[in-house]
Amino acid sequence: MERCWAEDMTERPDFSQIKMFIRKFNKEGSTSILDNLLSRMEQYANNLEKLVEERTQAYLEEKRKAENLLYQILPHSVAEQLKRGETVQAEAFDSVTIYFSDIVGFTSMSAESTPMQVVTLLNDLYTCFDAIIDNYDVYKVETIGDAYMVVSGLPVRNGKLHAREVARMSLALLEAVKMFKIRHRQNDQLRLRIGIHTGKSHH
Repeated sequence: MERCWAEDMTERPDFSQIKMFIRKFNKEGSTSILDNLLSRMEQYANNLEKLVEERTQAYLEEKRKAENLLYQILPHSVAEQLKRGETVQAEAFDSVTIYFSDIVGFTSMSAESTPMQVVTLLNDLYTCFDAIIDNYDVYKVETIGDAYMVVSGLPVRNGKLHAREVARMSLALLEAVKMFKIRHRQNDQLRLRIGIHTGKSHH
């Protein structure tokens, strides 16, 4: 029994070994109170092990969801630095191109629509936009209401290609808007207002 409190945990016997040792010295057989106690302890240990496994799996699943969210809202390189516990330092970029757009008349359209209709409209539109920009060397910075902001040449430098990538992407978005259907206003045609600028940036 002295092995049960050994400082080195690897030298301690497990429940099955303890049960075997005690039964060896117990004359009353398997129906004794001690046997019942050992059986309950063994069952408790098994249940505890199962609970720990379930909690571990739940933790890993939540961790995976958190990491996926991190990669969705931040550039991959920044997310990797944060995962490693590193401080993200500001970086200067000599030349990038920024795209910014909004919907013409969105405020008045929203006033004439229900909140759910507005949410559905933006979700449909940005789902369409997101699928298009995946074909270009650009990074979506953020969306605020009907505003859509994209950049090229940052966080991954692409030489002098950033202006071309944003220009081509813009033309593709304009074409998509022409075909876009508003669920609750089928006869209305969306119009996209776009601004593009090239210059230095700090990230």
